[in-house]
Amino acid sequence: MNEIFFWIIFNVFVLLLLGLDLFVFHRKEHEVKIKEALLTSLFWILLALGFNVVIYFWKGQDSALEFLTGYLIEKSLSVDNLFVFILIFNYFKVPLKYQHNLLFWGVLGALVLRAIFIVVGVALIAKFHFIIYILGAFLVYTGIKMAFTKDQDIDPEHNPLVNWVSKHMRVTKAAVGGKFFVKQNGKLFATPLFLVLVMIESTDVVFAADSIPAILAISKDPFIVYTSNVFALLGLRALYFALAGIMQLFHYLHYGLSLILTFIGVKLLISDIYHLDMRIALMVVGGILAVSVIASLLFPKPKEELPELPLESEKQDKTVK
Repeated sequence: MNEIFFWIIFNVFVLLLLGLDLFVFHRKEHEVKIKEALLTSLFWILLALGFNVVIYFWKGQDSALEFLTGYLIEKSLSVDNLFVFILIFNYFKVPLKYQHNLLFWGVLGALVLRAIFIVVGVALIAKFHFIIYILGAFLVYTGIKMAFTKDQDIDPEHNPLVNWVSKHMRVTKAAVGGKFFVKQNGKLFATPLFLVLVMIESTDVVFAADSIPAILAISKDPFIVYTSNVFALLGLRALYFALAGIMQLFHYLHYGLSLILTFIGVKLLISDIYHLDMRIALMVVGGILAVSVIASLLFPKPKEELPELPLESEKQDKTVK
């Protein structure tokens, strides 16, 4: 079957799912409960695994292993990124009932950005082979840096995009429901929720700097790279609400991810000398993740070192900072 047809069908399918999610299942703003989040998260995971089966029968075992490895890496990196979302929502005091909508549009923007990065990345690697060494060195550097980086702080005042929007657009002092824009006295105003969205989108650019090189180190097939990214992102919102209350327990996951990025970087650097079997790479990635999660549960952080959890709606103001 023509691969272009698969691209079209896949993107139409994704847009259909996103439409159902926003305009049917979450037409009314509400707090996403843990049970709903767990069931939705399970749905996205099973959907990704089902798609992996399609890849196996369409493109073969190697492509299926590449998709599964890429999906596992992207999913793991997204879990680490959820900590940043918690910090952003807590900083702006965003009520839980508005967080799903914000994450929806944040994910939609991320899908567009990732598609652009992937197409450009694959094209550059195909034309300039030496770029794989740059990507490999960058992943090793990022992995080592991640291991020694402490908890991130959120400071919107130093975010260039947030500053630009604040200076060049009218922004209301308080949130107006879940709206991003409102009209007051005949003039268009952005709301603080729009600033939150801008910050989420800008942080995703930083996330992509880690995740895109990592997945390009696994596969050079743009369809595999794109779809594994998409499925990891599609389940991000449900995963956030499912794990928001317990993510602080996985404090060693950060170090596991740093080791995975370093491993993938080394794999890329030696790819012209030694080809590592994808099955081994998958087992290494899965093993590191399993060890980091088990170690986190066996050796928990002291309570006083745990990060602040998302605020409950009744504890939050009706406005956003």
